Amino acid sequence: MVPCYISLLESGVVKEEMADSTNQVQLKKGALELCVLALLARGESYAYEIASTLSAGVGMGEGTIYPLMRRMQDDGLVDTRLEESSSGPPRKYYRLTAAGRAAFTAQKREWRSFTDAVDRLLGDAR
Repeated sequence: MVPCYISLLESGVVKEEMADSTNQVQLKKGALELCVLALLARGESYAYEIASTLSAGVGMGEGTIYPLMRRMQDDGLVDTRLEESSSGPPRKYYRLTAAGRAAFTAQKREWRSFTDAVDRLLGDAR
């Protein structure tokens, strides 16, 4: 089994797949805060619900979401409140602050400008 793996590495197949995977992760991480801001712009939500929506939508796991939520709270982009839950421990709900709404507007504008520029560069390239 090891010789097969080594030959795959030598052929570049595994390296290419690893690079593609790394690129995907970096792209997702770069857009993650914007995605969270977009979800919260629709209304408050609790962390597990945010994580589940992002996992289904862009394939980001919970381990990435929770540190981001803490940082966004520390940065003053979100406020939190605890609410009792009938199905377990209290839930921490997040909602955008005025600074969070301003950050969402700015990041959305930057994202659209960036993706428009990339789309123009890609053109009809396949």
